[in-house]
Parts: sequence; C-alpha cells; structure tokens
Amino acid sequence: MNTDKIYAEALANEYAPKKTSKVVALRKLDRKAKLPANIFAYSFGIITALIAGFGMCLSMGVIGTGMTMAVYGIIIGIIGFMCMGINYIIYRKMLQKGKEKYAFEIMELAKQIVEE
Repeated sequence: MNTDKIYAEALANEYAPKKTSKVVALRKLDRKAKLPANIFAYSFGIITALIAGFGMCLSMGVIGTGMTMAVYGIIIGIIGFMCMGINYIIYRKMLQKGKEKYAFEIMELAKQIVEE
C-alpha cells in the first residue's frame, strides 16, 4: 500500500467543499435529539458526585470535626448518592422526550435515504 497516496487523498477530502447530504442532516438531527439529555446527565452527575464527596469528607472528619458534622456529612452524602441514583432515570426520560420530539423528521429523512 502506498501510504503517501492514502494521506494525500485524506488531506484532499478534508479541504474539498462539503456537500450537505441527507445522511449528514440525519446525524445532526440525531445529535440534536440526544444532546440535551447528555448535557444534563453529565452535569447533574458531576454535581451530585461532588455533593456525595463533600458529605463523605464531613462524615470522616476531613473537613470539620465533631459528631454533629459527621451526622450532617452522612445526611449530605446520602442525598448525593440518592441523586446519583435518580440521574439515570431522569436521563432516560429526557432522552425519550428528545427522541419523540424529532422522531417524525428523523423517520421521514431515513425513509428518503432508504428509497434512494
């Protein structure tokens, strides 16, 4: 195989004018349907993990001292872990709503692509 030829073709494809095809439009619609759910899931997951970690630090005495701080830490940690457990359920519902919102457009575009 001639790697120089493969590299030249890849580079030429990168700089060639792009055609907006139906497949690209279909990918964009799919991304548009899934993006809000993904952004929420990652953001909420990071925040709840930080809350749970803060609660664990309080309960182990890394931050603060005393029995009351440990109790508060346990409560905060449990809240963080519960929210982490709820995250996937919320993600699934948001993803389903996004798919329902763009289902008609995606199905029509997919039919057009299949018929060609």
